Amino acid sequence: MEALPCLRFSVSYTTRPPRANEQEGVDYHFISHDVFMEMIEKDQFLEWAEVLGHYYGTARIDLKALETEGVDLILDIDTQGAKKAKEKLNHAILIFLLPPSIDALKERLMGRGLDSLERIQFRLAHAKSDIEEAHWYHHIVINERIEEAVEKLKAIIITERRQKEENHGKSYGRGLFEKCGKSV
Repeated sequence: MEALPCLRFSVSYTTRPPRANEQEGVDYHFISHDVFMEMIEKDQFLEWAEVLGHYYGTARIDLKALETEGVDLILDIDTQGAKKAKEKLNHAILIFLLPPSIDALKERLMGRGLDSLERIQFRLAHAKSDIEEAHWYHHIVINERIEEAVEKLKAIIITERRQKEENHGKSYGRGLFEKCGKSV
């Protein structure tokens, strides 16, 4: 995100416990099941879903404030959440990060050493159903090498900002040359 100004990462809420390397408020907001259910009742989520036995959700967003700041928001969400977000965010651009293969994904998950074999099998089954949903995304990036995937993501963001600028007659591309309204 440092490579392209005016991007902000939305930190999701989850009911799952943090992993050893995760930080509260950086990777996720880790909350109890009861607090999550209360937030659902109060309609505090843009989208939420149960994924792999835990709940995940994106808090409602002040889109006008982000637009005024010239900020594009990145949501790291699964296909359930993406469908819900697409319904509510009419200018959302959906990018599906696809593993090079299921075998490569299995190797990556096992290499992390964070999940049991049973949990990895469960995640792989979920990933297969998610991959079947990739066709309705605007863009698909195969994440074979992280450096190449990052470059492809940057190119998509730059292109989408330019198209937005051309279609709406506003300077949405300013993030390429300015830092959220301030020249760099």
